Amino acid sequence: MKKHDGYTLVEMVISIAVGIVIILAIYAVVNVGQRSTANVERKVAAHEDARAALGMMVMEIQMASFNPTYASNVWVAPGNCTPGSGIQNYRGIQDATAISMTVESDINENGVIGGTGNPNEVITYAYDSANQYITRSTNCGGNMSFLGDRPTSGHPRAVRVINTDAVPVFQYFDAQGTQIAAAGLPAGIPNIARIDITLWAETEDIDPNSRQRRRMIYSTSVIPRNHVINY
Repeated sequence: MKKHDGYTLVEMVISIAVGIVIILAIYAVVNVGQRSTANVERKVAAHEDARAALGMMVMEIQMASFNPTYASNVWVAPGNCTPGSGIQNYRGIQDATAISMTVESDINENGVIGGTGNPNEVITYAYDSANQYITRSTNCGGNMSFLGDRPTSGHPRAVRVINTDAVPVFQYFDAQGTQIAAAGLPAGIPNIARIDITLWAETEDIDPNSRQRRRMIYSTSVIPRNHVINY
């Protein structure tokens, strides 16, 4: 009879050790892949939120001072939407600062702005630097989360807005391309011919690889054509 030798203890230990190394290597690859996928998903979600917000801001700000019926005394007071604002020469840009802007337009072309039956005709965007998000209110209603949200809201947020004094949300320029300084506002509102919007955003979740949040900057220029026209 032939003698059949089995595995020695040393061979079994070596086999187990090799198997463990292979399993750990596979786990490491899978873990890195999952992290990369999660990072991409976080960045994509933040990117989509910021791009969508910027697109909507452009569309609405571009309509500032739209008054197709050439109605007089049509602009309302910002903050309370009282008919007949005392600053009618500001037309459809009733507030303009580095972190906030109120635009008005007669969307349904009835010669009346704001109030019942005239939704989305008075729009205010404001940056809350303390909570790192942008709000949007319509017809002088309450501020609603627009890009990001308050950390205490309990709602999930993919992005936080981190604009600073050096990177303002809004910058204003006259027809010659000269920037209208903060000191020149609000008196310079009638001269606004271009508005630059900049959203400096970062992902809410921290990248597990870099231990940092992914940052992105989105910017564009808006020409409120109706505002430039003197009615």
